[in-house]
Amino acid sequence: MKYEFASLMKDFEGYAIGKMLRYLSDPEIISFAGGLPSDELFPVDLIQKAVEKSIREDSARVLQYSPIPGEKDLIQAVIDYLKTDNISIGPENILITTSGQHGLDLVGRAFLDPQDLIVCDLPTFGGALAAFELEDAKYIAKDIEDDGSDIAGLDKEIETSIKRGQTPKFIYVVPDFQNPSGITMSLKKRYTLLEMAKKYEIPIVEDSPYRELRYRGEQIPSIYSLDNNNGNVIGLYTFSKILCPGIRVGFNIGPPDVIKKFAFIKGANILNTPKLNQDICRTFLTEHNLKAHFQKATTYYDAKLHFFLDAMEENFPADMGVKWTKPEGGLFLWITTPEEINTLDLFYMAIEEKIAFVPGEVCYPEGFRRYNTMRINFSYPTKEQILEGVKRLKTVIQKYKSQKLKT
Repeated sequence: MKYEFASLMKDFEGYAIGKMLRYLSDPEIISFAGGLPSDELFPVDLIQKAVEKSIREDSARVLQYSPIPGEKDLIQAVIDYLKTDNISIGPENILITTSGQHGLDLVGRAFLDPQDLIVCDLPTFGGALAAFELEDAKYIAKDIEDDGSDIAGLDKEIETSIKRGQTPKFIYVVPDFQNPSGITMSLKKRYTLLEMAKKYEIPIVEDSPYRELRYRGEQIPSIYSLDNNNGNVIGLYTFSKILCPGIRVGFNIGPPDVIKKFAFIKGANILNTPKLNQDICRTFLTEHNLKAHFQKATTYYDAKLHFFLDAMEENFPADMGVKWTKPEGGLFLWITTPEEINTLDLFYMAIEEKIAFVPGEVCYPEGFRRYNTMRINFSYPTKEQILEGVKRLKTVIQKYKSQKLKT
């Protein structure tokens, strides 16, 4: 039987980071690759009690289909939760999604026709690129700066593109502890980005998986809160990093007409988010001590980040030409190696040395690829694994450079 795939599927190879995880089945491999939160922070007792209560008190509804937009009690819990971040919305402004990745897929399906333009940073989240590439997107992109997006550079390119007759469909940013770089956008740039979006009438898609995971410095208002729910920003959120990823629940917020379109698409592709999973998230928001939970998480991850940064300082002297970011929060940092190193080739060498990372090229859209960078996750490995893993990483880089000299 010959199957004729859709034209976009002929060359589409899926989410590159997800595919790399298949190399990590060896338990001896120390992984800095996947964006995994630590399972030591999962509130297992809370989840177990929430499941038991839902099944005991409402089994018929729990085991049935649920409303496409989401359960009303979870929607209200999210509305109340967002008020603590100075975001005031109503039920018409929110859709419960089945993970943050689902939220990205909805954005791509709702806005993109083939060859439409997106504005983004370099690098950017590989999962977003995967979702948008399914719609055959093209990009306006500039290197991210130490304080966030190169807004002046993006402004010039957007203006040029509009003069040529093509206005970008949206601006995609991860302003807090960006995945993959760990960089946080300054307050000044958030205001400037919002003004630029208004000037060109291009919405901002603000991806916010980690806002609660700040380890140092002052919390900066979200772009959505700065816009005061005036319709210029769409917010994407997930419970994966603040509760646990296995539940697969998130939410999108934005103007009612946008949320309505998202709901139409959700009804056509996955229909509904399981009620049981939503009940767990509602219990987490309404019956758990969130302040204590996030304090525990930030203390725990901050210690791991310090471990990682100290290990890098100890193992990578300046003459090795290896540089790295120093995030204020989140789960990732970004390493830049000398230009002669191709980190995809390095990845396969690293697997042999029982160490893994994400090659940076998967965080760049087609046409903008860089080959000497890597994304590092420090939240999942133990402190002992961090110390040993950084040593192995140094060994692999030295071995790679040595082989290069021989050829």
